[in-house]
Amino acid sequence: MAIVAGVDFGTQSVRVSIVDSGRGSLGWGVAEYPVKRDQRDPDFATQSHEAHMNALVAAMNAALDAARVPGSSIEAIALDTTGSTVIPVGKGLVPLDDYYLWCDHRAHEEAALITQVACAQRLDAIEACGGVYSSEWGFAKLLHWLRHNPEKRRSLVAALEHCDMVAAVLCGITDPDEVPRSICAMGHKWLWDGDLPPKAFLAKIDPLLADARESLRGRYLTSERIAGTLSTTWAKKLGLREGIPIPVGAFDAHWDAIGAGIAEGDVVNVVGTATCIMAIAKEAGRIPGLCGVVKGSIHPDYVGIEAGLSATGYLFEALAARSGKSVAELSQGMESFRAGQTGLLHVSWDNGDRTVLVNPSLGGVTLGWNLNHTAQDHLFAAIEGTAFHTRVILERMAEHGVPINRVIHGGGIPQKNEVLNQVYANVLGKPVLVPERSITSLGSAIFAFLAAGTFKTIEEAQKALCPPYRVVRPDPSVKPRYDRLFGHWRSLYFSLGAPDSDPASIGGILPDLRAVAAEARR
Repeated sequence: MAIVAGVDFGTQSVRVSIVDSGRGSLGWGVAEYPVKRDQRDPDFATQSHEAHMNALVAAMNAALDAARVPGSSIEAIALDTTGSTVIPVGKGLVPLDDYYLWCDHRAHEEAALITQVACAQRLDAIEACGGVYSSEWGFAKLLHWLRHNPEKRRSLVAALEHCDMVAAVLCGITDPDEVPRSICAMGHKWLWDGDLPPKAFLAKIDPLLADARESLRGRYLTSERIAGTLSTTWAKKLGLREGIPIPVGAFDAHWDAIGAGIAEGDVVNVVGTATCIMAIAKEAGRIPGLCGVVKGSIHPDYVGIEAGLSATGYLFEALAARSGKSVAELSQGMESFRAGQTGLLHVSWDNGDRTVLVNPSLGGVTLGWNLNHTAQDHLFAAIEGTAFHTRVILERMAEHGVPINRVIHGGGIPQKNEVLNQVYANVLGKPVLVPERSITSLGSAIFAFLAAGTFKTIEEAQKALCPPYRVVRPDPSVKPRYDRLFGHWRSLYFSLGAPDSDPASIGGILPDLRAVAAEARR
């Protein structure tokens, strides 16, 4: 029997869960931190490292109080974070700037340049991340920082992912050669394919990247390996015992998939601020447009496959805010809505496209407006739109041999939005499994238990700790309507979203949206 702490750094808050190997969750604590935005630049999104670490202390104190256990009883601590969330550091791994948050898209020009050079050079690693490099990812953000901070360039010692930075800080690591580098982060976001791209390739993108390999040195490891042990300094701040093991970190959604009980044949949709869509397989090849196919990134013994939507909760919150309401307020009564009844078709590019077009320059599109439409209609259409987008991604996975036997909904939104769960089941034509309780930070706890030696395998820990599911079944009576709408949605997605697309006939879409809406109302 053992007690561990699982830490999950999300976009706006950190959650610490105290978990007992026999009794399950004992208590948890949450502390928030702000996202720094710039009204002049919608692509700007940063966060303070100091705010993150202060929030970790506050959340740990709250979790220990809620669990009613002494900090000395914690046997290990593990942590996951958002990604690609990047911080440049100087000597002693001291931050030189704020984090570039995962949803900071200022590096779109740099990402396009990386894609251009990688494709011209036929870099194999670009195919491993779908053939297009994203402005959300590490090299683009590092190059953007180097270009816009000439006075700080000489001080740069390393560029770190958030998960690696926090692990290094807690372990008291200050030598860049000793930094634990998450294969999850490096494989999906940094073109790491057993090694980083060669110096000549990076210099061809921009001479400022010539020394990038040196900035990314460290120990590249999967998450069953140990990053280090908790330092005296941070043991005192967190109220824990010094010397407890800390495994190599990873991205929050990837560990949420572990906490959701992922196995081969499953797709886990972690639906939150954005959506991360993940699968694991013993073998998997390149998949065009997906964010990465990386050995050991989710589960150390499997190939991790990642895709996603750039905005889900963010999209719903933005639509609700325009009406002066919260999402919960705007959703009241929406359970009575029928498939396609609004007559609206929303293409969910409001924060760009992450998969499968990988184009941050796209914008949201809503077709079918009339004078009677309401903000609630728009929200329902947006939920349908994110479900259609998810279907496109699952179809791309299936086309390339990824087995999809079950769909599991992780993340915070499925725990409180039954309309979304039902719409997704109807659109995907598959039962959706929803864990009976929140699994946020449970994946972290599972890796903490592995570090403590409590469980020998991930599967053993999942069997002991993962909650059962409730099943949301598709309504077969609405399948014809959603198949019809999806045909229109898919056509618009590829014809509007790709600059080299073939001509598409769209003249029948608006009349058919009205016809579907009339059918739904009947």
